[in-house]
Amino acid sequence: MKKALVFFIFLVFSTSFGQGLKAEKIHQFADEYFVEGMFTLKEFLQLPNIGSNSDNIDLNLAWCENVFKALDFETELLTSKGVKHLLAEKAYLKKSPTILFYLQIDGQPVDFSKWNQENPFDPVLKECIGNECTNIPWERLSQKFNPDWKVFARSASDSKGPAIAFIQALRILHEKKINPRFNIKVIMDFQEELGSPTLPELVRNNRNRLSADAMLIMDGTRPPANLPTLTFGARGIATMRLTVYGAYKNLHSGQYGNYAPNPVFNLSRLLGSMKDEEGRVLIPGYYDGIELTEDQKNLINTVPENKEELLTTLGIAKNEAIGKTYQEALQYPSLNVRGLRAAWVEDEVRTIIPSEALAEIDMRLVPETPAERQIQLVTDFIRSKEFHILDQEPTEDERKKYAKLIKIESRIGSRPFRTPLDSHLGNWLGSAMAHVFGEGNFIRMQSTGGSQPIAPFISELGIPAISVRIPNPDNSIHAPNENLRLGNFHEGLKMCLGTLTQKYD
Repeated sequence: MKKALVFFIFLVFSTSFGQGLKAEKIHQFADEYFVEGMFTLKEFLQLPNIGSNSDNIDLNLAWCENVFKALDFETELLTSKGVKHLLAEKAYLKKSPTILFYLQIDGQPVDFSKWNQENPFDPVLKECIGNECTNIPWERLSQKFNPDWKVFARSASDSKGPAIAFIQALRILHEKKINPRFNIKVIMDFQEELGSPTLPELVRNNRNRLSADAMLIMDGTRPPANLPTLTFGARGIATMRLTVYGAYKNLHSGQYGNYAPNPVFNLSRLLGSMKDEEGRVLIPGYYDGIELTEDQKNLINTVPENKEELLTTLGIAKNEAIGKTYQEALQYPSLNVRGLRAAWVEDEVRTIIPSEALAEIDMRLVPETPAERQIQLVTDFIRSKEFHILDQEPTEDERKKYAKLIKIESRIGSRPFRTPLDSHLGNWLGSAMAHVFGEGNFIRMQSTGGSQPIAPFISELGIPAISVRIPNPDNSIHAPNENLRLGNFHEGLKMCLGTLTQKYD
């Protein structure tokens, strides 16, 4: 009954949105311009795009500026604390609504030695069967492509692939002399993988330049079902670095074993006390404020999910007990140890008692669990375990006085955001997806597990935001051998064409 009510609301809203392009034409145009789009992506992927490298930023910014100028967009360089961003805009219809599109242009750093190709910035086309992949010459790419072929390169999925799907859709409409059904602004971010540290100030100082009626985010991976996906929120992120101290310096384990404490054990006991064996965080108050009603659970769990298939795909026997489903788990804050360091291992291993042990923690946050509160909860919990907390290296007096010394450093990254599933923006986008793919052939997902730097736009501009998800779930983003499935890029063209030609009232 509840699902039927949601579907009825969707139908009521969807009847008010007009489509400017028949579904058959959208499919035809996607087929016709697919190969051109893939070679544009290949060209773009050849540009190194590490956000900490100013030359990389300039290279990618110039490429984007040329592309949008060729589409008759006005472009403007916006800076924040010396960091460059690019704004492109075009007014198609006077007094019509404006949609602001967010494009992430930078990518994660690369370790060339870990990739199964010589250069992660030289895109390679491959056919993969299981874990075995065979290179495909780019010359074989045609309209009769194999949708399961993949292009391997840094940022293929995160997020140059989605950016080019959007740009290619604009190019198609430009060449066919078909105008989008609303005005468009595009903001390009060249430091998303660094946490977009200057973006909040940029938005705050450019409210009028960035003003819009809604925002679409061309970033993010689809869930395991790999259907066209609309995601209505993202978790925020905060990080903590915990350094536990032992002796002044590394000590010989034979001479001082059984006498000098090893800080690894203090750190491991601390980390182990933060979660139970079911994966639930034991820090008091960590989940406070989160209450999922049955109606909310019903909406959240409309996303197709096969638990056994997901466990098999991940290679695990049992999931953590946060929520009853994967989608419910994403509505809670997480606590993750993302890295550990103490002394040396493998070929460099040596028989020592390390002088310190380091743990890097990340916390994915939801709107009910602000970063400042969660950081304080973790800090208070550590103090309750009789650690003396430092904000710098311990002094000689502190070493003499306290048996358990820990330095805590923290950083707040992206804030969480959430747009209601039954919002006007959501129903408009849902109508566009239903027009292209048919009702039931796309996913409306409440929240992604990852983070996106979108909260400043929502808070400063007062607009809703939704992420348009194109990449395949097995895309290895942030890791070696990142890839984008060709069938997903093809669907991405259709998603963008359907969206751009859907009237927004």
